[in-house]
Amino acid sequence: MANPWAGEVAVWLDGQRHVAKLTLGALAELEAALAEDSLIALVERFEGGRFSSRDVLALLVAGLRGGGWDGSAGDLRTVEIGGGPVEAARVAAELLARAFALPPG
Repeated sequence: MANPWAGEVAVWLDGQRHVAKLTLGALAELEAALAEDSLIALVERFEGGRFSSRDVLALLVAGLRGGGWDGSAGDLRTVEIGGGPVEAARVAAELLARAFALPPG
């Protein structure tokens, strides 16, 4: 089970459950992949609904890699993502939200 307090989100690829999370290394990889000035700019794009499929793909790859997956964007393009593109976008947004959420307390 994915632990939301650890920033984890479950992702289904070809019927197999994976855990994704945006670690510091994954966030650095994401910044480089999207050539953003800051991650805040990416968060603002998601909050404003101005994200692209490229953003979603980059977030999923970074999150999956942060969760221990050793695939690439090319690998992700060829798998069936459980719930399709809408679920992929939801998971990407959830990854961002959980990466920057403070634990309860």
